[in-house]
Amino acid sequence: MFNNRIRIKALLAQEPQGQEVTVMGWVRTFRNNQFIALNDGSTNNNLQVVVELGKFDEALLKRFTTSASLKVTGTVVASQGKGQTLELKATSIEVLGDSDAEAYPLQPKKHSLEFLREKAHLRFRTNTFGSVFRIRHALAFAIHQFFNEKGFVYMHTPVITASDAEGAGEMFRVTTLPFDNPPRNEDNSINFKEDFFGRSTNLTVSGQLEGELGATAFGDIYTFGPTFRAENSNTARHLAEFWMIEPEMAFCDLEDNMNLAEEFIQYLIRYAMEHNREDLEFLAQRLAEEEKALPQDKRSEMGLLEKLEFVVSNKFERLTYTEAIEILRESNHNKKKKFQYPITGWGMDLQSEHERYLVEKHFKKPVILTNYPKEIKAFYMRQNEDGKTVAAMDILAPGIGEIVGGSQREERQDRLEARMKEMHIPTEELWWYLDTRRFGTVPHAGFGLGFERMVQFVTGMTNIRDVIAFPRTPKSAEF
Repeated sequence: MFNNRIRIKALLAQEPQGQEVTVMGWVRTFRNNQFIALNDGSTNNNLQVVVELGKFDEALLKRFTTSASLKVTGTVVASQGKGQTLELKATSIEVLGDSDAEAYPLQPKKHSLEFLREKAHLRFRTNTFGSVFRIRHALAFAIHQFFNEKGFVYMHTPVITASDAEGAGEMFRVTTLPFDNPPRNEDNSINFKEDFFGRSTNLTVSGQLEGELGATAFGDIYTFGPTFRAENSNTARHLAEFWMIEPEMAFCDLEDNMNLAEEFIQYLIRYAMEHNREDLEFLAQRLAEEEKALPQDKRSEMGLLEKLEFVVSNKFERLTYTEAIEILRESNHNKKKKFQYPITGWGMDLQSEHERYLVEKHFKKPVILTNYPKEIKAFYMRQNEDGKTVAAMDILAPGIGEIVGGSQREERQDRLEARMKEMHIPTEELWWYLDTRRFGTVPHAGFGLGFERMVQFVTGMTNIRDVIAFPRTPKSAEF
């Protein structure tokens, strides 16, 4: 029976009192034919299993290779060695799965993150990725807990959709039509009436529009699911498949939206700091060692734990896009032409380097930017009375730039339809969305938080491909 095992994390928290236990896990190392470092994924800390000399068959000992899986029963005793308070004196050992030590790709030594990306199916077994993915799990749980405590309804919005919420057009097409000979119309365009859904469909870029429908019935809803962008961005910040959290709130304006987003981010960080301290300390140490190789001006001013503590303890800086443009234009960085994209003036779209300058150099804390020019924002954002800006907000975080994007939504049907026409978005296709403005419209707002960017921020990982199990990027979908 396997269910009587104790997890290593729970065992290491006990006092050694000669209790008999059964543990199961994978061999990290086996030295001197006497000491097995066993790990079961519940913690980065290994359990030392002591193999009494002469007690076990030589043929069995040869099978205790790196990554072999074992079932060990024994007596918990106080440890004489350094680094652990207890160890397990084995009375029986069973090999559950052999591992060919010569062929196993992850030898017990330090590996680069690039190498481990090529071994994504095994990288969870390393300390770094063990910590990252335990923290990812904790943050996912905390998201549901946060919204549940506030009375939000969790909505599952469709993964296959006929609408493009962002108007970006960079979508993955979903079809059952044959690639080599699809049915065509008289003008030679593809006849999607023959397709599975009878129309052109794509993988979703956002659950927001459907989320708004839920908010106009339940008041407060949130979505948390995969989204897809067919953007050919081979960078450390972009994925083709990523997870998004998108709350939508009725009877809510831009300020309410900002308040909720700030509280939400601080709640998630606080949860990880309370429940994953050991993993965060490991990643903080790893990051500090990695930064020693960087020039002084490229190093973070704060360690990972200091940064997280700083974010949960301080109010975010709030300013308008217009104020941000002025700060950037007058900055020495801009005057000395250090930006790759120079600040040309009001109306330009801010790049990641501009966002990071505001956060890391100027304010040195997270920043909420509001009231962007309407020309660079989506059709559904509420137009301000100045006729030039919309009630949008982005939250910018140290190290990664934009982490949250949101807005008060345009609840006035005439304004919304006029903006859709301006942007060539067919109102007849989104009749169902416009119905929410026809039948009891309300001021409402919402935002999207990129989950992987949040995990990046909390773990200190510099590449987004290292915080999702099997990253989907241009020319990469192997696992």
